[in-house]
Amino acid sequence: MSEKQTTLASEVSLNGKGLHTGVEVKLTFRPAPANHGYKFCRVDLPGKPVIDALADHVTETSRGTTLVQGEASVATIEHVLAAFSGMRVDNALIEIDGPEAPIMGGSARMFVDAIKKAGITVLDEDRNYFVVKEKITFSDEEHGVDLIIYPDDHFSAHVLIDYNSRILGNQYAILDQIEDFETAIAGSRTFVFFHELEPLFRMGLIRGGDLENAVVILEREVEQEEIDRIAKMFNKPGITEHHAGVLNNTKLRYPNEPARHKLLDLIGDLALVGQPIKGKVVATRPGHFSNTRLARLVRQQIKRQTTKKEIPLLDTTKAAVMDIQQIKNLLPHRFPFLMVDRILELTDNHIIGMKNTTYNEAFFQGHFEKEHVFPGVLLVETMAQVGGILVLSNVDEPEKYSTYFLKIDKMKFKNKVIPGDTIVVRCDLTEPVRRNIVIMYAQAFVGEKLVAEGEMTAQVIKNRQ
Repeated sequence: MSEKQTTLASEVSLNGKGLHTGVEVKLTFRPAPANHGYKFCRVDLPGKPVIDALADHVTETSRGTTLVQGEASVATIEHVLAAFSGMRVDNALIEIDGPEAPIMGGSARMFVDAIKKAGITVLDEDRNYFVVKEKITFSDEEHGVDLIIYPDDHFSAHVLIDYNSRILGNQYAILDQIEDFETAIAGSRTFVFFHELEPLFRMGLIRGGDLENAVVILEREVEQEEIDRIAKMFNKPGITEHHAGVLNNTKLRYPNEPARHKLLDLIGDLALVGQPIKGKVVATRPGHFSNTRLARLVRQQIKRQTTKKEIPLLDTTKAAVMDIQQIKNLLPHRFPFLMVDRILELTDNHIIGMKNTTYNEAFFQGHFEKEHVFPGVLLVETMAQVGGILVLSNVDEPEKYSTYFLKIDKMKFKNKVIPGDTIVVRCDLTEPVRRNIVIMYAQAFVGEKLVAEGEMTAQVIKNRQ
């Protein structure tokens, strides 16, 4: 039987301080319709802008996950999203009257309690899972980070952390099924090392930090004078515990509470995929950066699957969006290297272009002598030039810029192209353009036949003259 989507049965509100800003905010969870997903609404800003909780909008991950869409942003949203994902609530509008979600005890427990208070109602539409078909990996060898999602018939997560700390040691946390989130993971609190407190405070962070909403790990004994100085900084005089261990002598809720909290963060960040996952996540030394990068990789897979269903068939009765003269105004390429004849469709996020092939093109004579084949490298170039038009069409004074390859990834050639074929190329942006870096997924078709596909990364650079 198919599972149905859910939302809240009623609205509920909470009040608290942001961990880093220290700003008092009100958070209101509201019911939302099917296929709405998670969205944040900054009710304190003009026009009450809405921010989609998607990995595409992540801009900062140093001490929490920040989303930016348009001129609006919202920070430290991972615990809120972990609560919704862990409680299997698929759709919610999250209203907030400040720049950062409240820390609320440093875990997801209070958010879970609020969701339970509001109640959960079942909608008519089926839950739309992303089912992992082949493993998806994000690795950072320099920092020993590895995140892998394996195919499975349900969601589970295994997390290993190692901070080279004699106090923490190596810790491992497991969530075998999402139904155990509330009892096994939601209550685990964020943690910080004592030696990090002052530098973070000097950076303007953890202004809402408190010994009541974080576990502070003391790696070694320090003088009482040092304890008093830091305690005064956080308006918490009277701390006398200074033995190696947990600074405020708080009893840990679980022996491996730090590892469980990293698993909580992982669930919250993976909620930015935009739909629940069926797959087994194995994470070694995860953090917000790696978590959200993995979520982006999953979203790219989703976009590829969606694009594959939309085969761009050539319609000769439709007028071109751009003819060859308009194309020449955007691209610097000329004979014999201009590989686009016409643009059929163009939006801010995707483009469809075409190239006619004829036996008269010189390269066919030598590739190959007895059975002429369109060279794969030129097929990639054709896809890149179509993608370049998509990018340059959104740039002021495009004639002053060019796009250059940075990377070609997972390029696959499915079928050969021969003289007389018309190649139709579709390119879709998989992420918003940032710092002039463009990532897109490109597919080339002949009729209904997919001939090549892959991911391309390029940089937009201003011409020297």
